[in-house]
Amino acid sequence: MIHYSCDLCKRLIDPEEDLRYVVKIEVHAALEPADIDTADDDRDNLQEMQEILQRMEDIESEAIGDDVYQQLRFDLCPECRRKFAKNPLGRESKQFDFSKN
Repeated sequence: MIHYSCDLCKRLIDPEEDLRYVVKIEVHAALEPADIDTADDDRDNLQEMQEILQRMEDIESEAIGDDVYQQLRFDLCPECRRKFAKNPLGRESKQFDFSKN
């Protein structure tokens, strides 16, 4: 039997009592499109894409560094899911200190 634990609080998740939530995060470099030159209008874009895909298949997936592409997967318990949903980027909340006058 597979046992799951929350990746945030490390609590065991009982599948008969608790829901288990899966969070998937995909991070990739945002590449800006190259300047399109009017002289390249007769290019075969589909052929170029096919060649790029073939080259990528030849390269091992680990050759592409985490700074270019990364997939993450986490299991969360219900309480940690609520916390994550309220603040998915983990930003610290700003506390204001107002005077009492």
